[in-house]
Amino acid sequence: MAKKDPYAALRIKEFNIFLLVRFALVFAWSMQFVIIEWEVYSITKDPWSLGLIGLMEIIPAVGIALFAGHIVDQNEKRGLLIKCILGFSVISFGLFLLTWPKIVGDWSTNAILYSIYFLVFCGGLVRAFIGPTVFSLIALIVPKKLYPNAATWSSSTWQVASVVGPAVAGLSIAWIGVHWSMCLVVGFTIIALLNLFRISKKPILNPKIGEPIWSSLKEGVKFVYNTKAIFGAITLDMIAVLFGGAVALLPIFAQDILKVGSEGFGVLRAAPAVGAFITMWITAYIPVSKNAGMKLLAAIFGFGICIIVFGLSSIFWVSVVALFFSGVTDGVSMVIRQTILQLKTPDHMRGRVASVNSIFVGSSNELGAFESGLTAKLMGTVTAVVFGGTMTLITVVTTGIALPSFRKLDLQKELEDHEKED
Repeated sequence: MAKKDPYAALRIKEFNIFLLVRFALVFAWSMQFVIIEWEVYSITKDPWSLGLIGLMEIIPAVGIALFAGHIVDQNEKRGLLIKCILGFSVISFGLFLLTWPKIVGDWSTNAILYSIYFLVFCGGLVRAFIGPTVFSLIALIVPKKLYPNAATWSSSTWQVASVVGPAVAGLSIAWIGVHWSMCLVVGFTIIALLNLFRISKKPILNPKIGEPIWSSLKEGVKFVYNTKAIFGAITLDMIAVLFGGAVALLPIFAQDILKVGSEGFGVLRAAPAVGAFITMWITAYIPVSKNAGMKLLAAIFGFGICIIVFGLSSIFWVSVVALFFSGVTDGVSMVIRQTILQLKTPDHMRGRVASVNSIFVGSSNELGAFESGLTAKLMGTVTAVVFGGTMTLITVVTTGIALPSFRKLDLQKELEDHEKED
């Protein structure tokens, strides 16, 4: 039944609430990131300053990721996520105040800039806990036989929100300005928080409550390394996203290369959202568990091609089409990777595995932003984007040749075994 019903996971009430919470949270987070990108570049006109935004978030997110995974595995997931969203709300409100001319009118440019970087750094601390908590919570809401279907809807929700948010940010900057755009961000964090209370508390499935932290962390890292399907998927995606972080340079393309302003910036950001939306429907009706390894390799290869085309384009609509297909391919990649993680990870280790994943993949967007800002400073914007796409292609080809077992990865049999158990 799970294989035939594309809406199987959506028939669970709490899962629908979970998707609403996730959409609101990711929408707010991604919208905030773009608003700050725009504000910082408007202040400095320096690509390096865009790279620093990613760096300020990635340092704490990676630095405490493993510790965060241990904490997640030791605590009740809904309550921990409530605390995370409260922390995010405080940070968003701080950025709202920092973009209010009446409050920062007498501040120097450096004082405003450093304050923004500080709040972004605090956001990285919160983010280190959000990823593992969300990953662990979804497994407590849906049965194992529905993991692929749930991963499809959850990943697609993340994908759509992560690009719709920036698209709305671009449009709202043009219509109501940076300050009131940040007010929208605060509003969506409140929506996420209120709906999270509609999900019941979940049991703690970890049999080793109180386990020494170093033993816990060692066990988590060892499990990921020894499970080649997980290790291969997250390593491949990390390198691809790291070098394919061209979207961090969109403010430069919109303002200086394509010359389309903030409204064109919004359209560019919206293009991957449309691609991700189509991906959501396709992967819901056509399962990705069969021949998962080859599908993942093909998706990331296609993503690299899209990034190169975008970098070389000087025509607005060609750039939009390239970004549209980057959303399609990235969405497929995400659904497959989340399916692998959900099926291969034991319940009591989900927090730690998700934390390792966040080090490899979850933070690679911000690290990719830093890499893009640095290479744009050294090579020029267009060359930096083409370089990133080329490195993505090389990574896919190398992985496919070096790991033949990954090419043959097929999750269909494991999924059928879970259905028989139920």
